[in-house]
Amino acid sequence: MVTPDKIRKKILLAEDDPDDRGFFFQFLNNRADLVLLPPVENGEEVFEYLAKAHNGTFPDLIILDQNMPKCNGLQTLTILKNNIQYKKIPVFMYSTYTDDYLVKKSMQLGARSVLEKPFSPEGYHKMINEMLELI
Repeated sequence: MVTPDKIRKKILLAEDDPDDRGFFFQFLNNRADLVLLPPVENGEEVFEYLAKAHNGTFPDLIILDQNMPKCNGLQTLTILKNNIQYKKIPVFMYSTYTDDYLVKKSMQLGARSVLEKPFSPEGYHKMINEMLELI
């Protein structure tokens, strides 16, 4: 049974790596309670997507990769959390390497969590479940 879109959580993924996008799609596509919005490849595309959101229907969750071209995860997070329209959207950061600076700065800016990018489909499954438990 498919849940109506009004109840389903909408997730916007900003990730430039097609393999990583595939792992998210593989897991999230089978969840009746979630909708994976068309993924974007960088922070600039996050803002293009949000600007086109109809009637202020924003994602329920944004997942940002730190290492993206044009506008990286921290830059995108900074702009999101300083914008009155977007600041309440939960944002998760993830990266191949989560050093102390990335974690501290992300949390100061308002990220819900900072997670290390897994290297297997099972790892993505676990990471995504951790994210969903926090929203």
